[in-house]
Parts: sequence; C-alpha cells; structure tokens
Amino acid sequence: MHTQLLHLTSKITVWLSLRLPRRNTYTEIDWKAYMDEVEGVINGTYDYIQLKGDTGPLVYPAGFVYIFTGLYYLTDHGQNIRLSQYVFAVFYLITLLLVFRIYHRTKKVPPYVFFFVCCASYRIHSIFVLRLFNDPVAMMLLFGAINLFLDGRWTLGCALYSLAVSVKMNVLLFAPGLLFLLLCEFGLWKTLPKLTLCAVIQLVLGLPFLLVNPVGYFSQAFDLGRQFLFKWTVNWRFLPEDVFLSRYFHLALLLAHITTLVLFVLKRWKRSGNSIWSILADQSERKETIIQTVLVLFTSNFIGMCFSRSLHYQFYVWYFHTLPYLLWSGGVKKLAHLLRVLILGLIELSWNTYPSTNYSSLSLHVCHFIILLCLWLNPTPALPSQKSDNKAKRH
Repeated sequence: MHTQLLHLTSKITVWLSLRLPRRNTYTEIDWKAYMDEVEGVINGTYDYIQLKGDTGPLVYPAGFVYIFTGLYYLTDHGQNIRLSQYVFAVFYLITLLLVFRIYHRTKKVPPYVFFFVCCASYRIHSIFVLRLFNDPVAMMLLFGAINLFLDGRWTLGCALYSLAVSVKMNVLLFAPGLLFLLLCEFGLWKTLPKLTLCAVIQLVLGLPFLLVNPVGYFSQAFDLGRQFLFKWTVNWRFLPEDVFLSRYFHLALLLAHITTLVLFVLKRWKRSGNSIWSILADQSERKETIIQTVLVLFTSNFIGMCFSRSLHYQFYVWYFHTLPYLLWSGGVKKLAHLLRVLILGLIELSWNTYPSTNYSSLSLHVCHFIILLCLWLNPTPALPSQKSDNKAKRH
C-alpha cells in the first residue's frame, strides 16, 4: 500500500511541479539579490563585507555562493526565470523522493499522509518553484544526508550535512540531534573525526573568502545575532514590536531552547538505564534504530523552530516535511488521526496567512506546543535486541 501510494503521489507531484511555472507568475523576492551577490564574487570581490544585493548584504555561507554561481551561468546570468523555475522543480522532486524514502523505511505514518506531504501545501510549492529561495536547496541536501545516515554511511552523511550547512545555517538546528546520534553510534573518540570532517569542509569552501577577510566572512555567513524585521514575522506577531526586538527576549528564547534540548537528551533520547557518560563510550549494544534516528533529528530541528526568534514565510520548508512524522510519532496514542490532520491544517493556515495576525501566530504556537507535548509523552524506546535494524556496514 505504501509503495502504490508513493507512485501515485510522485506522479501528482511531477505534474504539479511542471505545471506551476506555467500557470502561476514568478514573484521576485530574493532571486535577483542572489544573482547580484554571486556576480560580485564572479567579478573578483572576495570580501564578504563588500558583497551585497538588492535586499542587503550576503549573509549565507560559501556553499551558497558556489551553487548559485552555477545557477547564474545556467540561467543566463539569472535572467531566464522560467528555466530557473524548472531547475527548482527538479530540486522539489528530489527533495520529495528523499523524504518519501525516509517515510517508507520508517513506516510511521499512514499512507494517506503522503498526499499532504506532496500536494496539500501551496506555500511549499511557492517556496520552491515560484520564489526560488535558497532554503529548499539546503533542505534537499539535508534530507540526502539523513538518507545516508539511515544507510549506515555516517561519514558521507556528515560531509553532505556540512554542505547543507554551507548553503544556509538553519540546518544547524539538526546539529544537537546529530551529535547525540554520533556519540551513541560511535562514542566520543570515533565521533571526533566526523566532526572534524564537517569543520574542514566549511573551511575549504570558505577559504577564498577567509584569505581576504576571515572576520568579515564569519560575521556575515554565520551571524547568529542577526536582527529580524517585525513586519515579516510569522510566529511572534502578537507581541509588541519592542519586545520582539529585545535582546532579553532573545536570550530567554535561547535559554528555553537549550533547556528543552537538554531535557529531551536526558529524559527522552537517552535510553533508560544508561548514563550520559556511557554514551561517550564506544559500546556497540547501544546502536540506534532507524526510527529513533529520524525521530531524534526531526525533534532537534522542531525544538529549534519552536523557540526561534522569528520565522519568515520561506522558513516553513525547514520543517514542513517532518511534521507528519513528528505528529504520528507522539506518545498520545488516543490522538485521533483526524485531529493530527487538523493540526497540520492549522499550521498550514498559519503559514498561509499574509500578513500574519495575532491569531495566526498564536494558533501556530498552540500547534507547536501540542506536538512538543506529544513528543515529550513519547516513551523512551526499548533497547533493540540486535545491534541495529540498519544492516548496512558502518563507515
């Protein structure tokens, strides 16, 4: 049943992806700015402080520059918008293929949910095909990395994960979960080479810019303190603007984010009977199941979304494809299927309300709280009887 529905939804998605560029108009938001920024690099400017577009300075890591430089040349210096849309339609199909493979392997959600994942969100279609944001590119690489983790190819997966981070640093929201999984799978000492690989990839990609202005590169590409504009926020519209911009509010969110992550590590991700110190050892009997691997990564990202300083409309793609998995992984068994679908619908409505309102923002937080509560009530999984239900060789 899963396989048949996958084929059906794939066909529908292919049709939608190819029809959208023809039936809907392109909306210019960031594409021209992307092209201006990479054009500056092509013209010989390697100081990140000097690289700018219509919407402001370049604020993405070096991987973004290389990928969108390729798109710059492919699309006639960014002028061939129709071709750009078809390229992003291909990205969309690749992303769905990778997501469907994760869902098919875990078998955590009923088959009809695949329809929601591929067909029910106009906002997601728009982010990919009509707006040409860089967020979908980063998430496509991220889902590729998760597939590699499920195949037991951890080293290659870490490399692809680092490439995803180099396109947009929102992928770092998955980092706490990934670090926990690496420690569980390999122990501390065998995890260090994989972390080193991630760091080396970032340095190699950023080398041309680091040689010119290292401080400028890191301050622009990995600016964790960047201030967001209140008019674009999806999740905090009900707050006064001065509170939204307050550094104390930002610190409170950061503290809540870290606290929630620590609680999930200690009480939900860590198996009962194991101490934190035992995770740092290399003990093969503690290998994670495929289901637990996906759940930890998706939950790590979702916690970050819950406590984000601001969510803009294109950020929806950061967690859209993970929401059904999280909802059907919750510990509230009596949460009806219809209620789960209703929560997905309310979240979709919140992201499609433009401009955002007090009610759309509040409803988004209520839905987030329900999902987070269900994940907290999810019991700690029992230790598998085999080393892992992933039979692939670890690399």
